[in-house]
Amino acid sequence: MYILWFKALHIFFMLAWMAGLFYLPRLFVYHATTQSQIVKDEFKVMERRLWLFVTPFALLTLAFGVALIVSYGGTWFKMSGWLHIKLLLLLAIYGYHFYLFKLMKQFARDENRHTPRFYRFLNEAPVLIILAIVCLAVVKPF
Repeated sequence: MYILWFKALHIFFMLAWMAGLFYLPRLFVYHATTQSQIVKDEFKVMERRLWLFVTPFALLTLAFGVALIVSYGGTWFKMSGWLHIKLLLLLAIYGYHFYLFKLMKQFARDENRHTPRFYRFLNEAPVLIILAIVCLAVVKPF
C-alpha cells in the first residue's frame, strides 16, 4: 500500500515542480522585455521566490522516485529498460532546472545576455522531454 502513496506523492510533487519550471522562463520573457529598472527589480523578487518555491518540489520528486525504486527492489530496477531511459531524461530536466537558476542569477545582476525570443523557446523546450518521461512511466515500452 505504501508504494501507491509513494507514487501519488511522486506525481504530485512532479506536477508542482513542472508548473514552476514552465512559469520561471515565462517570467524571464517579461523580464527581458522591460526597460524599467523598477519592473526589473520586481521580476527579480518574483523569480527568486518562485525558484525557492519549486526547488523543494524537485527534491521531493526525486526522494519519492527513489523511494519507489527501492520499494520495487533491485531486480525490478535492473529489468526496467524504460526506467533507465526515463532516468537519463530526468537528468536533462534537472540540468534544465539548474540552468534556469544560472539565468536567474544573471538577471539578478542585470547581466541578461538573451532576447525574449530565446526565453520563449526555452519556456517550451522541456515539453517534449516531459512528454517522453510520462509516456515511459505509463506505457513502460521496454
